[in-house]
Amino acid sequence: MEQDKLELAELFRKFLVKIDIVFHVLAALLLLAACGFIIFYAFLNILEPSRASMIALVNDVLLALIILELLWTVIRFLKKQKFSLGPFLAIGIIAAIRRILLIEAQTSLMEHTPVDKMYEMGLSAAVIIVLIIAYYLSVKAQKLEQ
Repeated sequence: MEQDKLELAELFRKFLVKIDIVFHVLAALLLLAACGFIIFYAFLNILEPSRASMIALVNDVLLALIILELLWTVIRFLKKQKFSLGPFLAIGIIAAIRRILLIEAQTSLMEHTPVDKMYEMGLSAAVIIVLIIAYYLSVKAQKLEQ
């Protein structure tokens, strides 16, 4: 009786792992499709060059990089590689830089920069510093493990 329960539990676990892999593959395909659409729209911005389209181009390229980092995380999972914190820290750094660039581009067209935008850029810069320190510590910890 106990052996049957263990076999049933193992069978159920294997089934759930297979479903998990299918969902990860679907997520990877959707991330790839999203990145493709973003790159396509980035190319459309090049065809009609203007200040606003170049801002959108930089924003789209950085968003594509974020999506590709997420895609690599899914690929590492599917290859059964060890979890790494580095890609998530890189995503955070890219996202914060993207936000700073976007705010700077928006405020460059204004006569006077609102104080809240300055605070937001300062906070994003602080987040970048913290994430870089976290990345450094993560790399050091990985070296110590090996």
